[in-house]
Amino acid sequence: MNAPLIVNFVPTGMVPTRAMSPHVPISVAEIVEDVHRAAELGITIAHLPARDPDETPSCRAELFSEIIAKIRRFAPELVICVSLRWRCFPGFAGYSASLSLVGEAKPDTASLA
Repeated sequence: MNAPLIVNFVPTGMVPTRAMSPHVPISVAEIVEDVHRAAELGITIAHLPARDPDETPSCRAELFSEIIAKIRRFAPELVICVSLRWRCFPGFAGYSASLSLVGEAKPDTASLA
C-alpha cells in the first residue's frame, strides 16, 4: 500500500545563524530558494520562520507576505505554515501579524510552540 507521506520542511529556525553554518537562509530570496529546491524534491508543507537582515527572528507581516507570495507562484499546492514565535515577541498582536495576511500571501496554518 502506498500511503501518502506528509513532509514538513523548515528552511531556517530561530537559533541557527550564518556563524553556525554558511548555509542558513536569512533573506527572503534565500528562504524562497530553499523552499523551491525542497518542493522539487516533494515536500508538502513549508513551515516558514522569517528573519530580519540582522539574522534575528521576525514576525513582520511584510516579510511573511513576500515569502509566501513568491512560494505560491512556483508551488501553489504547498501547505504554508508560519511560525508565530511567541518566545521572542510579547503579546498576541506582536507575534501573530502574519495571520492577518490576505490573498496569495495568506498562510494556510500557523505554529505556536
